[in-house]
Amino acid sequence: MPNVQIKGVPDDVHRVLRSRAAAAGKSLQEYLLARLVEDARQQPLDEVLARAGGRSGGSVGLGWAADTLHEERDAR
Repeated sequence: MPNVQIKGVPDDVHRVLRSRAAAAGKSLQEYLLARLVEDARQQPLDEVLARAGGRSGGSVGLGWAADTLHEERDAR
């Protein structure tokens, strides 16, 4: 399995991440790996909209669909 190293993380950001990891009962490495995996598995909104735009027959407007997707993402 490959490794990733991030240099130059600001002290305040490092403190926040360590605190969140501790609150989740995880090491910093476990916490960051889980966040990276979650982020990588989410499809970017532009890809979702491109797929949706290629379909026909729907009765929901694209603007409403985009707003709904943004609301769902922000609720997470």
